Amino acid sequence: MIVIVSALVGAIIGALQARRGGGNRKDMAQYAAGFGIAFALIGMLVTVILARTVA
Repeated sequence: MIVIVSALVGAIIGALQARRGGGNRKDMAQYAAGFGIAFALIGMLVTVILARTVA
C-alpha cells in the first residue's frame, strides 16, 4: 500500500515539475515515470523497514 501511494505521489510531483519547467506532454510523462519509480523504491524501503521493526 505504501509503495502504490508513494509511486502515485511521485508521478504527480514529476508531472508538476515538468510542467513548471515548460515541458510538453511527453516531458511530463517521462518525469512522472522517473519520479514514480524513484518514489516507489523509497516506499518499498520504508515498507521493508517497517515490516522488520514491527514484526
